[in-house]
Amino acid sequence: MLSRDAVDYTSLAFWTRLAGRAFARSWGRDVMLYTGGVSFFALLAVFPAIAILIGFYKVVLTTGQATTQAAALAEALPYAARTVFEGEVTRLTTASARSISAQSAVALVIGAYAAHRGFKALLAGLNLIHDEKEPHGFFKFNMLAFVVALFAFGLFTLVSGAVVTARIMEHAAVGAATGGLHWDQLWPPLGLAFGLTCLYRYAMSHKVRVAWAPALAGGLVATAMSMVFSWLCAIYVEQIVHLGATYGSVGAVVILLIWLSWNVNAVFYGGAFTTELEILARREAERKAVLARADRGVEPAEVVSLSSRRSVR
Repeated sequence: MLSRDAVDYTSLAFWTRLAGRAFARSWGRDVMLYTGGVSFFALLAVFPAIAILIGFYKVVLTTGQATTQAAALAEALPYAARTVFEGEVTRLTTASARSISAQSAVALVIGAYAAHRGFKALLAGLNLIHDEKEPHGFFKFNMLAFVVALFAFGLFTLVSGAVVTARIMEHAAVGAATGGLHWDQLWPPLGLAFGLTCLYRYAMSHKVRVAWAPALAGGLVATAMSMVFSWLCAIYVEQIVHLGATYGSVGAVVILLIWLSWNVNAVFYGGAFTTELEILARREAERKAVLARADRGVEPAEVVSLSSRRSVR
């Protein structure tokens, strides 16, 4: 008999079970392969992205503004990996405009290829987590990955600009009226939560868009996990393990790769959390529909299996 009890969203046991199911969904062997692919292509695309960003900023901004804008982004990285990022920014900002333009042109090709492949791996992993049975066609899937990559790059640039603007306003004592609220620290998580919510809603499902509520919940969970993972990664590589002693001069790159893989896991977990909430909402809607028919005195349709139908014949 169907239970009339609604789902108790305030129960700690409910959220614990939901978190456990999302973990099992996002931690499979196949998802692990997508995590490695996304991390590799993200690492391949990050330095060309810096060259493109600096080349763009040097056209519309001064060298000092370009350095400040790019350095604001480096603070999201662990300190041990931040030195590689800042060193590349310093090298590019001191180079000539002609050299930057040539490097940006080459970086555009390399970065576009790596970013496109990385977002294809990300979307494929999210489709697997979401149990998509009918994948997109070749052209549609590639176009979707291209659009998502452009959206991510635009959001990345917008958030970095917001961080710099907030710091300029704070130094001008505009932030004093807000009680010392540091808006520059809020823009990165807000931008990440917005981007992931849109990713889960518009790119994870093929036929029907994911509802806003599960997508927003997944985006918030993934953002919180990303912030915690970044903090734990910083502790791990700066206070527990000295990777430079093992990997030498490429230790900073290894640290960056670890940080990327942990954050990709957070994105996939957010997708799994969204999927579990969506499944639960669908089951709850079906339960309410059955109970509504029962209250009206309508008997549920009897389901006859093919085997039983053949036995009768």
